[in-house]
This record gives sequence, C-alpha cells and structure tokens, in this order.
Amino acid sequence: MQRIAVIACGVVFLVGAIHNPGRVGAIVYSLLVILCAGTGAAIAARHVWLQTLPPDQVPACGPGLSYMLETLPFRDVLATVFKGSGECAAIDWRFLELTIPGWTLVFFVSIIVAAIALTRRS
Repeated sequence: MQRIAVIACGVVFLVGAIHNPGRVGAIVYSLLVILCAGTGAAIAARHVWLQTLPPDQVPACGPGLSYMLETLPFRDVLATVFKGSGECAAIDWRFLELTIPGWTLVFFVSIIVAAIALTRRS
C-alpha cells in the first residue's frame, strides 16, 4: 500500500510538472499530492506502530494482497490490510535506527512539506 502511495505522489508530481499550471492549478496539484502523501503517511505510521508491538501482540498473518483483491470485495480488502499481518512486524533492515516504513514515513512528510512550499511560492 505504501508503494502505491509513493507511485501516486510521483504520478501527480510528474503530471503537474508536464502540465506546468498557473497558481490555481499548482494548488490543485499540491492538494492531490498532499492527499496521496497523507494517505501514505498514515499507512506508514500504522506499519511503524505494528513493528513496535511486542511479538505476542502482533496480529496474525493474512493472505497476500493480490489474492485478496481477486477474491474479496475491495472494502474487505482494505479492512484486512489495515488490520495488518504478522510479517509486517518483521524488521529486516535498518538505517540510522529507522526501518523501511520509518523512512517511508519521513519521505511522505517531506513530500507534504514540499507540496505546501510549492503552493506558497510566487
């Protein structure tokens, strides 16, 4: 889900750069980026929270996303994804004491700041 949010932010930034809108258009594109990055930040924050849980409190593992999208209604897929799975709590990599979801959260917050800065420029 975080990857989808990163891709969505990139697509909106790319379309905005190609379009080269005026002030009102830049605000619209910035709001779209803030929406995508805010959603991504919420997902990343949830992932970071799952990684901080003690091993006995980590939710049970669920089926893969592609399988769920093929077999379940979209609303059920979202509910299941946000419940998390045990493998989400695994920490495979760290850099400067942050895990991948931690760095993704930093990225999304930075994107939100950049989008706000773009709306404020003359």
